[in-house]
Amino acid sequence: MRQFLEFEKPVAELESKIEELRRMVSPGEINIADEVARLSAKADGQLKSLYAKLTPWQKTLVARHAERPKTADVIAALITEFTPLAGDRAFADDAAITGGMGRFRGLPVMVIGTEKGTDTESRIKHNFGMARPEGYRKARRLMELAGRFHLPILTFVDTSGAFPGIEAEARGQAEAIARAIEACLAAPVPLVATIIGEGGSGGAIALAAGNAVLMFEHAIYSVISPEGCASILWRDAGQAPVAAEAMRITAQDLKRLGLIDTIVPEPLGGAHRAPESALSSLAEAIAGALKPLVAQTTESLKRRRREKFLAMGRLGLV
Repeated sequence: MRQFLEFEKPVAELESKIEELRRMVSPGEINIADEVARLSAKADGQLKSLYAKLTPWQKTLVARHAERPKTADVIAALITEFTPLAGDRAFADDAAITGGMGRFRGLPVMVIGTEKGTDTESRIKHNFGMARPEGYRKARRLMELAGRFHLPILTFVDTSGAFPGIEAEARGQAEAIARAIEACLAAPVPLVATIIGEGGSGGAIALAAGNAVLMFEHAIYSVISPEGCASILWRDAGQAPVAAEAMRITAQDLKRLGLIDTIVPEPLGGAHRAPESALSSLAEAIAGALKPLVAQTTESLKRRRREKFLAMGRLGLV
């Protein structure tokens, strides 16, 4: 059964009526097609109206939707012959970050992404997408491996941030994130990063310092969660909607500020309503971003990537 967000309540009521009609009427009794069509058109209209004016906080809720496509879904839909690679060769394998080799439209690539999981068991296994130091060390190892084998890198980000536990800090969380960012910037191959859901803090940028940064239409990307920002500024997490508005965390704001390169359109109602359509759009966007990059030299890729990030914040961009 589809999960509705709070602001989608009018649509939920209409779709509930449609389902009730379909359950009540047996085949061959009464023709309800006209009434179902009327209610469906009304629900679509409501949905279109709602999603045409989403607030940053509402976009945050959409980005966190439990049914939104995860990295595992992206890999299953876009990558063939995927061979997962595990571990950082120093401590352990961190399931919050998944990665491996595969083919994107026939092109050999290295894929790395944060994975939240889809149900209680898998979310616990993947630590809700919050990676520990060994996860970022694994990501760095795979980036360096991609460089040695001349494989373009595709990264997919969906995390509220790096794991904030004491044990992660004791094992060098900040240094591991910094080294992962360094590996992104030093990669001698094209790196295309996509924010597919939440792009939270250093846990996101560790995989997203790419030549091209893509972002789903209703994803968010920020230095801290709206709740965390509100807790710091107002000592009240309930002010998260106000914080979300002030932080400029939406794809539209970030594109205007020059912090991302491409907004990937989502189906009406968000990627969770039509995952296949959303992932098809993502595949086209990645292909479009990769095409000019694979023709560039190693030095050009590294120089332009470095210049891209050094330029952020200059000339009043932020």
